[in-house]
Amino acid sequence: MSFISRRNLLKLTATTAGIGLITNQLGINALAAPVKIATKSLTPDAALAKLLAGNQRFANQTTKKPHQGAFRLQEVAQGQHPFAAILGCADSRVPVEILFDRGLGDLFTVRVAGNVATPEEIGSLEYAALLGTQVILVLGHERCGAVTAALANKPVPGQIGSILEQIQPAIVATKGQAGDPLKNAIIANVKNQIATIESSPVMKDLIQKGNLKIVGGYYDLDTGLVNQIG
Repeated sequence: MSFISRRNLLKLTATTAGIGLITNQLGINALAAPVKIATKSLTPDAALAKLLAGNQRFANQTTKKPHQGAFRLQEVAQGQHPFAAILGCADSRVPVEILFDRGLGDLFTVRVAGNVATPEEIGSLEYAALLGTQVILVLGHERCGAVTAALANKPVPGQIGSILEQIQPAIVATKGQAGDPLKNAIIANVKNQIATIESSPVMKDLIQKGNLKIVGGYYDLDTGLVNQIG
């Protein structure tokens, strides 16, 4: 006969209470798709510092490669507790878990060409935020192909144009600006996507409560460093 110990019963009760919060927010059937809420252990500023410290290790070639073994695999198999979320470009040279020196379950990653915040990407980031993620980093990068294509403003095949449309406001805003037109547009695009994400009622509420911070970054392909965008 199977049975549940008192300790396991208490753990089950606590987990079920946590699941209720996010399932109510997202309309998820808790029995069909269990979701575990991350326990908040960091402030948004501390989470950002932790993220950037990993990037420093990567750039300095002193990586620790944390949370990448068999034990961690089993530890996160039943639930996730990402401390940071990244909206990054799909560019093959920008694999976020590697360049931030993180492992399984650390980062909630959303990647799309040009790191644009469409409704689908925003919805994914809202999900991460409701799980307990304390910081969201919108990460642009040097020599971004999507922004380069948007600058060229030429016809493109397939659905690529839908991405470039999201970048065009950054091109317009930086036209005639001093400095490198491509870098200017990449940074402006990051800022625009942050503003779009922050307009989400879910994000507004979490930011106002001090539970979430949304920041921008610029990844240097040559050095491996991420510089925060003010």
